[in-house]
Amino acid sequence: MTTTGTAAPSRAAAHGEEGRRPFRLARHSLALAGRSVRKTLRTPEQLIDVTLQPVVFVVVYVFLLGGAVAGSTGEYLQFLLPAIMVQTVLFGGMATGVNLNTDIKKGVFDRFRSLPIGRSAPLVGSVLGDLIRYVLAEAVLLGFGYALGFRAHTGIVPVLAACLLAVFLAFCVSWAFVLVGMLMREPGGVQGTAFIVLFPLTFGTSMVTPKETLPGWLRAWVSVNPVNHAMEAARGLMLGGPVATGVVWTLVSGVVMLAVLAPLAVAAYRRRA
Repeated sequence: MTTTGTAAPSRAAAHGEEGRRPFRLARHSLALAGRSVRKTLRTPEQLIDVTLQPVVFVVVYVFLLGGAVAGSTGEYLQFLLPAIMVQTVLFGGMATGVNLNTDIKKGVFDRFRSLPIGRSAPLVGSVLGDLIRYVLAEAVLLGFGYALGFRAHTGIVPVLAACLLAVFLAFCVSWAFVLVGMLMREPGGVQGTAFIVLFPLTFGTSMVTPKETLPGWLRAWVSVNPVNHAMEAARGLMLGGPVATGVVWTLVSGVVMLAVLAPLAVAAYRRRA
């Protein structure tokens, strides 16, 4: 009788603990995301890639290629800026994998293991905390673009939708960088591999020149590249034009990448950390 009475509450407690586990993981992840945000804000040099880099890209593309591609720098800025916004946030996600790899090498995650938190919370918190990088990159780019003369032809809601679409895609792709960060032994290897992943995704697009001017083999890649669809959707949302195909393609591609890459990254993190 005593044994049965003791086992029943134990099983109930176990079930209760299991039911609360997702909420505990979410709470711990958000707390560690706050840590990641504070760490980023206290080391401003980590934000160069999302503050100075997009400005440099815009200046180089607009003033070197604007006259040749569009006939004027003003027209080319209108064509370029929505697309380069997508590229900028994707490049910003690369730092997630580099920072995670660095933290693991320094033993930061060893200390997290001694805390009563979900094992995946440091990883999820770091990824969520880096969302501030994407928002800052878009704010800097749009502000600089408006200073140069860029003007959206739609309204504040479509512009915000374009920004959110870019952030969503960057968040999904960032899990690829997390996976690379877990597999590589050195931060330099993470950065080099991330560039190899990013270049065909961001430059194999209609970002700097219309798709019709590209050779056939490259047009075939551009037609299926989710980053190009995100760029086209951003142009439509900010300048006017068709957006449905680009938005749907981006959302579906992002969900597929998230479903595949996030579990692989978490599994690699559990093996290493």
